[in-house]
Amino acid sequence: MSPTLVWFRLDLRIADHPALQAAIARGGPVIPVFIWSPGEEGSWAPGAASRWWLHQSLRALQEQLAKLGGTLVLRRGPALEVLRKLRQETGAEAVFWSRRHEPQIIARDASVKEALRADGCEVHSFNASLLHEPWTIQNKSGKPFQVFTPFWKHCLAGTPPPAPLTAPSALPAPKAWPESIALCSLELEPRLDWAGQIAATWNVGAKASEQRIKEFASHAWDHYSDERNRPDHLGTSRISPHLHFGEISPRQVMAILTAQGRPGWLATQYVTEIGWREFAHHLLYHFPHTPDTSLRPEWQHFQSSHDPSALTAWCHGRTGYPIVDAGMRELWSTGWMHNRVRMIVASFLVKDLFLAWQEGAKWFWDTLVDADLAANTLGWQWTAGCGADAAPYFRVFNPITQGQKFDPDGAYVRRWVPELKNFPLEYLHAPWTAPTRPPAGYPPPIVDHAMARDRALAAYASLRESLKQS
Repeated sequence: MSPTLVWFRLDLRIADHPALQAAIARGGPVIPVFIWSPGEEGSWAPGAASRWWLHQSLRALQEQLAKLGGTLVLRRGPALEVLRKLRQETGAEAVFWSRRHEPQIIARDASVKEALRADGCEVHSFNASLLHEPWTIQNKSGKPFQVFTPFWKHCLAGTPPPAPLTAPSALPAPKAWPESIALCSLELEPRLDWAGQIAATWNVGAKASEQRIKEFASHAWDHYSDERNRPDHLGTSRISPHLHFGEISPRQVMAILTAQGRPGWLATQYVTEIGWREFAHHLLYHFPHTPDTSLRPEWQHFQSSHDPSALTAWCHGRTGYPIVDAGMRELWSTGWMHNRVRMIVASFLVKDLFLAWQEGAKWFWDTLVDADLAANTLGWQWTAGCGADAAPYFRVFNPITQGQKFDPDGAYVRRWVPELKNFPLEYLHAPWTAPTRPPAGYPPPIVDHAMARDRALAAYASLRESLKQS
């Protein structure tokens, strides 16, 4: 048989990899390839933190493939052009890949598939990233879901996804491997070494992802429902970047949890969070405009403020609200932020500072190692109240009480806002209320929360009233 090209994308693993298994089953040599073509991802090309992670993940994949007798061929340029050239060099008559669901990538992949088939090439794509592909889930009216609870109930009531595929023991190699550029030539890592703490925070790759979920299942699982909202505790799995880059599949995660043998685990809060990931991709597929514009049409008329100085203060953790600043500094340092704090800082941006949710989405996109277009879009539109399953417009997180409730001992704030390390706990989450001034260098609040809340609620109420009259 002629060789098969396996085009790796956000599926950087060898276990539970349907495209790789199909290529092996086809017979003939298997040639893994990764193509760096960020221009084909439009305005949502990987951000700086994602590029750092991608470099480490590709290196880990190279090591995995080498143990199987394979090589990851690295190329850069337009995907169709690169694949056609590789076919000429290797004589490959088949190209397999794992599907992605971002709008720009769907359009690109459809064009590539059509062109390759016109060339006489066998082309197949496979599901490797979701439990249920978006077009397979519909409500009773035959339309996509826009509310999470009935969506997830529908998923749980359906046919369970198949068990994950085991990793191959070897790859059939070609007589000669095609030329590959060096990983460093992709220039994914920053020229200035700002990623030192990110590197110290994470172990990257498929092996690390499996170890992380196993440790979580063994040590934090029993307390997840109570601990998942505490940023001062290690109560979550922190598996999101591994899932985004496909170092582990949701089917593998489910299999590991199944192996724990706990009764009723399928209905737990943690599995529901996997459901939210599925829901995010469901929405992105059916409503491809939502990364840039609100899902709810009426919100297109909503006017936010434009305040570059406030946005800069928020981005760099200088708002004067300790729980907000701690979250933004954790993000800048580690490329990650606890999910409860993500909701707090997002609410602060769109409802206290009255800035557009798109501004926050862009900053998260560049700084998160788990920046996922579907999840990022869902989260920001949920906070703003303009998306599917949106929170009520009158829900405005109070950054003071949120800090007091979810960081009651102040450990999270003290870690990420060292100016307040020795500040009394009584005033830690509202330092401007203390009898003594906050330490030099820590800013006063850039906005009064109570006044900002009233402003936001009045604006939302005005929007609703105008819509009634139109």
